[in-house]
Amino acid sequence: MTAASPVTASTSDVVWEAGRRRTFAVISHPDAGKSTLTEALALHAKVISEAGAVHGKAGRRGVVSDWMEMERSRGISITSAALQFSYGDSVINLLDTPGHADFSEDTYRVLSAVDCAVMLLDAAKGLEPQTLKLFDVCRHRGIPVITFINKWDRPGMDALRLCDELVERIGLQPMPLTWPVGDAGHFRGVVDRRDGNFIRYSRTAGGATAAGEERLDPSAAAEAEGAEWSRAVEEADLLAETGGEFDLDRFLEASATPVLFGSAVLNFGVRHLLDLLVELAPRPAPRLDVKDRPRPLESPFSAFVFKVQTGMDPSHRDQVAFARVCSGMFERGMVVTNSTTGKPFATKYVQQVFGRERTTLDSAFPGDVIGLVNATSLRVGDTLYADKPAVRYPGLPSFAPAHFAVARPADLSRAKQFRKGVDQLESEGVIQILRSLRRGDGAPVFAAVGPMQFEVATHRMDAEFKSPVRLEPLPYSVVRRLADPKQRSIVDGGTRSEVLTRTDGVDLALFIDATAMGVMRRLNPEILLEPLVASTD
Repeated sequence: MTAASPVTASTSDVVWEAGRRRTFAVISHPDAGKSTLTEALALHAKVISEAGAVHGKAGRRGVVSDWMEMERSRGISITSAALQFSYGDSVINLLDTPGHADFSEDTYRVLSAVDCAVMLLDAAKGLEPQTLKLFDVCRHRGIPVITFINKWDRPGMDALRLCDELVERIGLQPMPLTWPVGDAGHFRGVVDRRDGNFIRYSRTAGGATAAGEERLDPSAAAEAEGAEWSRAVEEADLLAETGGEFDLDRFLEASATPVLFGSAVLNFGVRHLLDLLVELAPRPAPRLDVKDRPRPLESPFSAFVFKVQTGMDPSHRDQVAFARVCSGMFERGMVVTNSTTGKPFATKYVQQVFGRERTTLDSAFPGDVIGLVNATSLRVGDTLYADKPAVRYPGLPSFAPAHFAVARPADLSRAKQFRKGVDQLESEGVIQILRSLRRGDGAPVFAAVGPMQFEVATHRMDAEFKSPVRLEPLPYSVVRRLADPKQRSIVDGGTRSEVLTRTDGVDLALFIDATAMGVMRRLNPEILLEPLVASTD
């Protein structure tokens, strides 16, 4: 954990403190090893003494970033997690993201709060569908990407082939900073491309502690590894000659990616990645407000909320709003303004987060992620600021839902808990809630990007709010925005369509299929149906 910063700070202090921050996310396809890598990074920073494992493998405890019961039982991340810790003179804000496509909305919001991303690839699978989608988000937001090719201790693809995939499938030039000695499954160590030396790793019991490293000069490496060393050097040189030499500007403009090889579960190559992040990851920079004006780092405090979470402390069931500090110095107890509502918000209870563990935080600087406790008035996308001038940052999107189900309380005597739970899940963005006069408040419609969101919602309703729910799937597969509310009765009167209203006031026209929508349009050419674009209201 980082030590508390001074209570007051000058303009130069704020800029200096911001320069110490490295705020990044780990992204990948499910099962590529994100949570394991997050754990290994914390181990190498010496903030934990022993690395856990997904599913508690080899008798090891669970990972700190996967704290929900469903995450531990399934071995996948279903919600983003924040970890803050010190490493040398730097302060690390690490955000672990869910890899499953059904939780892409959560991942997108996390990526709005970081300055860099680590793209994790499974050595045996390379670029997978969800990895491609997440990289597209990074490209769209201009987020520089460092690539870590994981699981090199297991059989996998050829190293050159993996690098070719980066060029062919996403147009990203690989710039290897390490290169594996030995094929996937026969991992001996890596060539450090910066000095030409060989880093040889040694295993520890179950990979629970930091792997040993031995550094050999090229002649000693050639003697120790023979043909494997020569082949590794030749392959790395070949890639460098074809545009793969490291170029900092290309990395920062997100047109090329540094590449490292390793094994998160064995802690091979993880320290190298952590050092690289401290050295290369962009420092916090002025963030653009809704009018595309950059807000200087030294301006009065401002932050935006990118995530809301309950259930982190089962004994209190409090609500935590996660906010990225964008400018100025935050001091616990300061009263800030919520630009969405114009109302004041007191920050008496604010914490520094490390997975589920939390400690009281007295101050924070640009780049930090803070946890505002009992923040029931805050919503995802809200901007907080102190003093003038007022500021508002762009909102965060609501994705177009693809799955719909009516939710009803399984026990009518728990109706109050049912309503409270539904409101809470909606405020967190776990699920979108749609309503209509036709169905009434007692039968809201759950709308999800992917069906696993339904599982999370029903599990949490039962486990946290003691109000089990019954879901009745709806047959709709096509959704459009109804531009004119006066036309609601046209769509709502049919048997193959209906109109439901989202909390942000958007009317959604739902159709059983494209044919049903086509018939509706032919019979009513005046109807205004628009593609549903991501809303940031």
